[in-house]
Amino acid sequence: MKKDWTIIESWLQENAPQTTVFLNKGVTNDEIANLEGKIGAKLPADFVEFYKIHNGASEELGLIDTEELLSFERILEEWQVWKNLLDSHTFEDEEGVFTSDSPKTIKTDWWNPLWIPITYDGSGNHFCLDLDPTSKGNYGQIIRMWHDDAERTLEAISFSAWIGKFATDLQKEVYVYSEDYGGIINKQNLLTLEQF
Repeated sequence: MKKDWTIIESWLQENAPQTTVFLNKGVTNDEIANLEGKIGAKLPADFVEFYKIHNGASEELGLIDTEELLSFERILEEWQVWKNLLDSHTFEDEEGVFTSDSPKTIKTDWWNPLWIPITYDGSGNHFCLDLDPTSKGNYGQIIRMWHDDAERTLEAISFSAWIGKFATDLQKEVYVYSEDYGGIINKQNLLTLEQF
């Protein structure tokens, strides 16, 4: 995980050095224990190792394709929003509980308390750590969660695979830094946005 952070830090230093101040200092063991206690699950070792180096980034930097890489504090805030919605029966009506359109590796819940938000796009959507996969999935797999769409997708079989691909794509110049969009953005996405 240190290698991935080294790549990310080096890329930022070269392409947007003013943004490196937005990387938070690493989490402590107490912070790890606190988050695990609140969500009621053990965090994957690769995720913890990564966050011990930097506790995500502040919202001023859209680190992951313009999305905020949530700190532990922000993870808990976003998780609590979803938990409150679940507890207030928002995801059900007189016909029953809402379900999602998910592959065989992901449960068909609309939202699951063990889907832990790790990014935030400003509109209620997240990449999540899935700590409650189906028997065909992997503990700690990364899934995409949309607040207003039933589709749930498997993005990577683990956090390390997901963040490792991001770091590799930085090296391959898949991404650029955009001041206008507040962070690192996929070149193709930027071209599409600039057409409108």
